[in-house]
Amino acid sequence: MAHHYSNSLYDRLADRLNQFPQGAPLSDSLFAILKILFSEKEAGLVAQLPIKPFTVDRAAAIWKLDKATAQNMLEDLAGRAMLLDMEQNGQQMFCLPPPMAGFFEFSMMRVRGDVNQKALAELYYQYLNVEEDFVKALFVENGTPLGRIFVQEAALPQDGKLEVLDYERASHIIKTASHIGVSMCYCRHKMQHLGRACDAPMDICMTFNTSARSLIKYGHARQVDAAECLDLLAVAQGHNLVQFGENAREGVNFICNCCGCCCEALLAIKRFAIARTIHSNFIARAGNDCRGCGKCEKVCPVNAIHMEDGPAGKRFAFVDPERCIGCGVCVRSCAFGQLTLEARPERAITPLNTVNRVVAMAAERGMIKELLEDNDAMGNHRIMAAVIGAIMKLPGAPRALAVAQLKSRYLENLIGKMG
Repeated sequence: MAHHYSNSLYDRLADRLNQFPQGAPLSDSLFAILKILFSEKEAGLVAQLPIKPFTVDRAAAIWKLDKATAQNMLEDLAGRAMLLDMEQNGQQMFCLPPPMAGFFEFSMMRVRGDVNQKALAELYYQYLNVEEDFVKALFVENGTPLGRIFVQEAALPQDGKLEVLDYERASHIIKTASHIGVSMCYCRHKMQHLGRACDAPMDICMTFNTSARSLIKYGHARQVDAAECLDLLAVAQGHNLVQFGENAREGVNFICNCCGCCCEALLAIKRFAIARTIHSNFIARAGNDCRGCGKCEKVCPVNAIHMEDGPAGKRFAFVDPERCIGCGVCVRSCAFGQLTLEARPERAITPLNTVNRVVAMAAERGMIKELLEDNDAMGNHRIMAAVIGAIMKLPGAPRALAVAQLKSRYLENLIGKMG
């Protein structure tokens, strides 16, 4: 859907969103979404905010408003889940999250009367399920992905021969989170307004740490402890839901419990027949004594399994390695023990934290300079040190891209000394 640039305040807000490495491709659907979520005045104000977390004083200076007025406006936006309200070193900070995972989902994570959720659901469906640019950039194209699949631990072999790291376990994320919130599933809520929702549990979307703290504070999530969240995880897995969460080893902010009929990530895999960017480090394999019952084919959330005819008319399960996300749903559903999880030949590199993921995505998209300028890194040694630290932790190719974009002799020499 073509959009003609008009230099309106909503255009400026869209430009601001596209300072995020993952971006938000322009379309009429996007502008219609923004007009529901933000007033024109708010669009103009939010368009001026930096990418990095900022203080009330910083927003007041940017907006040329007194501190009390700026505080009220920021808290109103956070109260509608358009901004995240966080604490850093005892100081209140705010941050504009990206559209996904961010304020798109937050707008549908509870029933609300202050926005037209049916209209939003229809627009989200158009933007994410009909149009291709946004969902392909998020879930299909090569590069550092936004999210990843968490393997279902009950599907892992019990002989201990398969190496599973802590950050690959949803249970570890739950047990180590500083805050845990549970909300309504955005995807199924959206589909409910379109008459397409399945009967999977609704109140089962999990947020953690910084995001959970803000969503709990303003009533967009219900605070739970680790024990209750682990119980909900078991409920989700009992309904064959897939755990899809933030692509980071530390400080994970969300884990969605996804079905193959409503979740945008899983629908994208089915639509484009490829899972290489978000799969876990495991893959399902069918045994030689497969009975050909077809149950695994029915439960696979991404259509990665189909039945084939073998010798003497015997049917067996075939797992498509391009589609398999390594979630383990099929393994847990096989009554005959003929499906197992194996390690993929190459382990995917998972960024250390959100900052490292954003820097890697920025490097791959040629946006390192913009990221540094937005954060005023060149004039702030602490921020520059943090960004350089994140670049140093990148794998080879993204790190080389980042250095090339910076054209920094200092950084080249520093990385050269690392060997």
